[in-house]
Amino acid sequence: MSLVGKKIEEFKLDAYDSKNDKFVTVSNEDLAGKWTVFMFYPADFTFVCPTELEDMQEHYSTLKSLNTEVYSVSTDTHFVHKAWHDHSQAISKLEFTMIGDPQKDLTQKLDVLGEDGLAQRGTFIIDPDGIIQSIEINSGNMGRDASLVVDKIKAQQFLRENPGEVCPAKWKETGKSLTPGLDLVGKI
Repeated sequence: MSLVGKKIEEFKLDAYDSKNDKFVTVSNEDLAGKWTVFMFYPADFTFVCPTELEDMQEHYSTLKSLNTEVYSVSTDTHFVHKAWHDHSQAISKLEFTMIGDPQKDLTQKLDVLGEDGLAQRGTFIIDPDGIIQSIEINSGNMGRDASLVVDKIKAQQFLRENPGEVCPAKWKETGKSLTPGLDLVGKI
């Protein structure tokens, strides 16, 4: 059964706040009132993962301007996240919080735990009410494009502000939305 449209379950996990260089605790309560992106990835000190996290960092200020917080999540500990941050040129640029999920709590709740015991490449968009609005899961050997997350956040925010409207394929914030109705049946 899909998690889209469901409220995120309670969780409380240790994390590394890379912007402020400190350990913090992140819970479902921290998501309230803002848009949230969870970016799950298999493991620290790997190959595709740093390219994805660095790409997300390049879009982080845009996401922040859209009232959106980003959390990366893997089954590594928050201590390993700190070590990776301190030893990787790409990861040292990060300003968002890196959640450690070694007990696989959140990873299992969001159904992105792979058979290998590592998180799959899952991207979740959660609205300010804690409702999951979008899920994308990629195979382990294919990285994601963070610019698409920005587009999805803008679309979700538009839809929240314009009930009854829908965003067609390739919708951009300056694009035209559709209002479903009898007049559109068979005409698109």
